Amino acid sequence: MPTPLETWFYEIPPITRAYVTTACLTSLIVQLELVHPLKLLLNYERVIYGHEWWRLFTNFFYFGPLSLDFMFHIFFLARYSRMMEESHFRSRAADYAWLLIFSAVSLLTCSFFVPMADMQFLGSSLAFTLVYIWSRRNPYIRLNFMGVLVFSAPYLPWVLLAFSLVINGHIPMGDSLGIAVGHVYYFLEDVWPREPHSGGKRYLQTPRILKWLIDSNTPNDDLDIHDDAELPPTADNTLNNDMTENNNGSGRTHAAGEEQAEPEATST
Repeated sequence: MPTPLETWFYEIPPITRAYVTTACLTSLIVQLELVHPLKLLLNYERVIYGHEWWRLFTNFFYFGPLSLDFMFHIFFLARYSRMMEESHFRSRAADYAWLLIFSAVSLLTCSFFVPMADMQFLGSSLAFTLVYIWSRRNPYIRLNFMGVLVFSAPYLPWVLLAFSLVINGHIPMGDSLGIAVGHVYYFLEDVWPREPHSGGKRYLQTPRILKWLIDSNTPNDDLDIHDDAELPPTADNTLNNDMTENNNGSGRTHAAGEEQAEPEATST
């Protein structure tokens, strides 16, 4: 009989489970001093001249040594990644993997060409990208920040930036970079295809080879499978469904244990 922890682990969608597990194992390996963090960070000189290509990947998986701060970062990542994969990317593991790949490549490109965006680890930026996309696709969800501030989900990234500004005295470049990449994805995938002069063209369609590699090997018990030509769920239709299911609770503020912003604020 599986334990409650094992049951919870396997209830996490596959892409999120793989990412969070890899991040935890990476920090564990570093904690055991099997690998030094300097071998994992993003260094383009070492990548180009030293042929250390793994740095392009490992910098997304290391969130620091095992500590309370590490736990907050992992909780932050797992929470929003899981909500994204279980809602907007339900039965579309390949599409969600493509979102992560596009975001990671965009972050790497920005860190290479934008001097002020030169960062050694981009995992937090990738997590913030997911937060931004989730917040834009759920405009009617109400969030409670530390039991004081109540606001709609689209304001979540900006509230977290303001909180970091108050705590640290400056706005984190990694979070800002995550917002920028998230907005590019949101515009190209959710806004542009619905413009009359766009002809419904989508520039971020998932490559067929990725669909073949992932979807063909992913168990699919759901009947709600999106066709290639179908646009992803938008904020309007997703939230209409939410409001239909919660007729008696529309417009209510999410309390502790639901969609609230307090844990995320701590992790930024």
